[in-house]
Amino acid sequence: MKAENESNANENQIIESIARLVSDIGFDGEYKNHPEYLTEIFEHLLETESGDSRSLRIKMLSCIRTSKMLAKALEPFSDEEIQKACVKMIKG
Repeated sequence: MKAENESNANENQIIESIARLVSDIGFDGEYKNHPEYLTEIFEHLLETESGDSRSLRIKMLSCIRTSKMLAKALEPFSDEEIQKACVKMIKG
C-alpha cells in the first residue's frame, strides 16, 4: 500500500510540475511563435562557421520539433483556458 501511495504522490508531483511549466510558458504570450523563432535562429546559424556542426544541427532540430509539439498541443486553447487549467491542477 505504501509503495502505491508513493507512486500516486510522485504522479501528482509530476502533473503539478508540468502544470507549472505550462503556466510559466503561458506568461510568455508568444510561445506559439517559438517554432518560427527557432527556425529563424537556426537558419541564421547555418550561415556562420559555428553553424557547421552536425551535433548543433541535431540539437536545434530537436528543439524546433519539441517547440512545435508544445505549440500544437496548446493551439486549441486560449491563454486564459490554459492558465485556469494549470491553476486548478497546481492547487489540486
